[in-house]
Amino acid sequence: MKLILLSTSDFFVEEDTIINALFEEGLDLLHLRKPDSEPVYSERLLTLLPEQWHNHIVVHEHFYLKDEFNLRGIHLSEEHPAPPPGYHGQVSRSCHSLEDLASQTANMDYVFLSPVFDSITYPNRKASFTAQQLHDAARAGLIDRKVMAAGGINADTLPLLSDFGFGGAVILGDLWTRFNIHSGLDYKEVIAHFRKLRKAAI
Repeated sequence: MKLILLSTSDFFVEEDTIINALFEEGLDLLHLRKPDSEPVYSERLLTLLPEQWHNHIVVHEHFYLKDEFNLRGIHLSEEHPAPPPGYHGQVSRSCHSLEDLASQTANMDYVFLSPVFDSITYPNRKASFTAQQLHDAARAGLIDRKVMAAGGINADTLPLLSDFGFGGAVILGDLWTRFNIHSGLDYKEVIAHFRKLRKAAI
């Protein structure tokens, strides 16, 4: 199962070092999401990352970065609902309902569906789907290898996703809560936990 990491909203000192280490541990994709940030900070972060990982990075804003750094693609959302005019390349999108999923998947390389489980990062954001709804969606062909589960993904929920038919999972809170981006220096727990997630995803 593919593992996708969603970046923190904020930039921090050890970010490039941790991302590089996670790629070396087998991270499939990084989705770089820095809402309301100046593009120069994303440029700086991408410059610090080895070029070998650039084709494993997708941007959620500042779409020009895709071509400038030879990135994998762009990700659409409610804030950025359409690709730039003349854009050619991989496109993914966030979906928050089965109806949205049904209308968007065919036009995308892959999509996020969330929240599949209760959010770790946002405690008030509860799961939007029952297990029965997810099974029914898989049987109907709505959930397949192009659909990545997001929301509440951890080592306990990861093994459930294959039964629902998901092709991958989007990690956020379960990993980043193990490192204090404001004062942390030792990120060994982040790497050790990612290894645990990798095992759970097999």
